[in-house]
Amino acid sequence: MTPMGRNRISAIFRWLAALLAALCLIFFITSLASVDRQQGEEGRQQLETALRRAAVACYAAEGVYPPTVEYLQQHYGVQIEEERYIVFYEIFANNLMPDITVLEKER
Repeated sequence: MTPMGRNRISAIFRWLAALLAALCLIFFITSLASVDRQQGEEGRQQLETALRRAAVACYAAEGVYPPTVEYLQQHYGVQIEEERYIVFYEIFANNLMPDITVLEKER
């Protein structure tokens, strides 16, 4: 094989190696984004569950549902990452379970 032919094959292999490395990098970044989304959804669900449980605990202990989310934070130890989540807490009456919705903020 001539030196020119070897150089051409060598260039093709370098190009394929670079392409494979780029594809691996894209796959890795996509996987990380997927894991981050999944963790965000799990955290959102856990926070919503914690808020509901704390509201029920308050009702069991005090006979009324808590008036605000801040009340749950102060008296029942619920911690909210306010830079990551938005909590909608609507109470209709002292003896009705509040409507609790947790949304993740966009980054």
